[in-house]
Amino acid sequence: MNTTVPPNEYVHLDTQLALSQIGDVEAMNGMLAMLEETLSRDVPLVADLLDQGDIVGANRILHPLKGFIPIFCRAPLCEMVAQVEALSKDAHSTSVGPAYADLMPELNLLLDEVDAYLNGGSADH
Repeated sequence: MNTTVPPNEYVHLDTQLALSQIGDVEAMNGMLAMLEETLSRDVPLVADLLDQGDIVGANRILHPLKGFIPIFCRAPLCEMVAQVEALSKDAHSTSVGPAYADLMPELNLLLDEVDAYLNGGSADH
């Protein structure tokens, strides 16, 4: 696990931003481990819920994600998450699935970046 914050080499993960908001590298690393766990669980779960037509269920997962992604990520990904979450507020929206299909690879890239950071390496972009 990193004990220092390297210069940003990631597409989505912004460790300098996270450290500026959290204030402590150890606390940030703990929160990044929680983010890694959350993304590992929730990214495929949202896809499954949308495949089942459960937009309300998907929104229940996307809403908290929208809330904490800005702590760790650059603005473009935050905006994408916010847009998809906003679409998911309409239980009858036909736009959520395609929008999430565009977002999902970006969330998986973020997961790869978090994993790489926590394991002291660099993400494969």
